[in-house]
Amino acid sequence: MSAVYPVTREMRQPAEWMRSPADDRILELMHDEGNMTPRALSRDGDIPRIDISRDYAGDRCRELAKYGLLERLDRGLYRLTDLGEAYLEGDLDVSELEEVDDTMVDE
Repeated sequence: MSAVYPVTREMRQPAEWMRSPADDRILELMHDEGNMTPRALSRDGDIPRIDISRDYAGDRCRELAKYGLLERLDRGLYRLTDLGEAYLEGDLDVSELEEVDDTMVDE
C-alpha cells in the first residue's frame, strides 16, 4: 500500500516547520496516487492511508501549500507541485523556501 523511498528519504533535507514523517508521507502519497483531499490521506478516509486525523492532514496540507510543495486546486483538494517532486527526489533543501503568497491557502 505504501511506497518506499529508501535512498532519497535519507538525502532529503526537511525544514524546521515540517512534521516528518507525516509531511513526507503526504507528499509521497500525492506523488503515487495524484490529487488528494485531507480526508483521503487520513485514517478517516475510505482507505486509511496515514494514521493521522483529517484535521491534522488538512493542517499539514495547508502548511505544505504555504511553502509551495503542494498546490491547492479547490477547497480541500491538493496536488503535488514541481517543488514537491524535487524535495521527494532529494534535489531541494526546503529550509530555503519562503512562504508563498497564495490567497487560497488559508480559505
